[in-house]
Amino acid sequence: MTMKKTMCVILSALMMTGLAACNSNKPEETEAKVFKPSMDTSTSCHISIAGGYDNFEALETEIDRFNELYPNVELVYTKIDDYHNMIGTVLDGNDAPDIYVNYSWMYGRDQYKSSIDHAENLADASVGLDLDCIRSNIILNTNDGTLPMVPVFANTYGMLVNKNLFEKEGLSVPKTYKELVDVCKAFRDKGYKQPLMGFTQNETTSLFTLSIYPYFCGTVANDKDAVNKLNSLDPSAGTYLRPSLEKISQFMTDCGIDVSACDAIENNYEAVILRFFEGDVPMMTCSGDTVSGTKKRESRSEAFIANPFTYAFVPVPMSDEGAQFLDMSNLQFSVNKDSKSLDMANEFMRFLVTTSELSEIAKNKGLMSPTRELSFNSIYAAFGEVPESRILSPELIGLSDDAVFQMRQAVYNVGMGKMTIDEAVSAYGSFEQ
Repeated sequence: MTMKKTMCVILSALMMTGLAACNSNKPEETEAKVFKPSMDTSTSCHISIAGGYDNFEALETEIDRFNELYPNVELVYTKIDDYHNMIGTVLDGNDAPDIYVNYSWMYGRDQYKSSIDHAENLADASVGLDLDCIRSNIILNTNDGTLPMVPVFANTYGMLVNKNLFEKEGLSVPKTYKELVDVCKAFRDKGYKQPLMGFTQNETTSLFTLSIYPYFCGTVANDKDAVNKLNSLDPSAGTYLRPSLEKISQFMTDCGIDVSACDAIENNYEAVILRFFEGDVPMMTCSGDTVSGTKKRESRSEAFIANPFTYAFVPVPMSDEGAQFLDMSNLQFSVNKDSKSLDMANEFMRFLVTTSELSEIAKNKGLMSPTRELSFNSIYAAFGEVPESRILSPELIGLSDDAVFQMRQAVYNVGMGKMTIDEAVSAYGSFEQ
């Protein structure tokens, strides 16, 4: 308990330094709130938590910390196969979980109605969550103002950079598009065949999507008419893709991206990490989800074991005005409003939804924290340096998943040379899932 109190004092001091410049809606700085049990700590009950991860060691660590306060509360995590399709059935059954994983993209979709209908309104003041510790731009916007889920992890797109190679060659990590182009050329001139690589075998998290999605969001962020047309899949909305399509085409040429070499990377997770760990690639595009797997795979890479290096995750700067930070929620938690142990389920959520615990679980998982404070994990520090004016939230912009899918397909086809820019513009709304 002494160690926990010391940690809380340190966290409070950090909060006062104002390092969390990552939210345009940020209120005045306040000291980090320290969780205090509100129930009888001798209470005995069982809380089940359901999700899709094969293992959830970071959550188990939080459970252990909670059990220091409530030793008689048994919290058990259960993995559900085919989670997205099965969670509704599980919630409607007799053994429904007390707390379960949810996602923003499930909201408003008929096939995931149960995951929303069973969720308690976590914005209700009686629940007592400290929602102010979370970046407001990644909190789900709902039609009725209720909050069926809260972010536990955040996600973004960027690139892993081999800091040792940059230092060895006397180069700086690029912060503008011109710097990115110049750095790629400098590495090529120094004999590096692939200054920048990424996954290219399908469109979902391809090099093209990861590089251009933040830029695309910036082109339509303040244009509601454009967003509405894009969301309605109006064929004429393809014109709003043109700046991004032109940029990705320019990017491929300017940075000398070798698509054939990228095609050899078999998947957007382990294969991306292990290729980067070979140590000869200065920059590798990926998502925060991929970054979360790097630590465990250091010991699986013979090349990294033989020649370890320091790396970080930074935005891909696609504009001369600077990089953009696409701030997105990742995994979220909901509380089953029909839980037989609702009070204790809410107590665990009150414990978890604090700056210290959300930062701790995110760091242990290797993902970005959803809190206003981004200094807890140095690998994401570069995103905390992005000016507020260049932080973009798909949640606030309002782009639908269907619109984003059309954008990804258009960008992928242009990047791979399968379509001209004009063809991709004309095809908007017709790409099939």
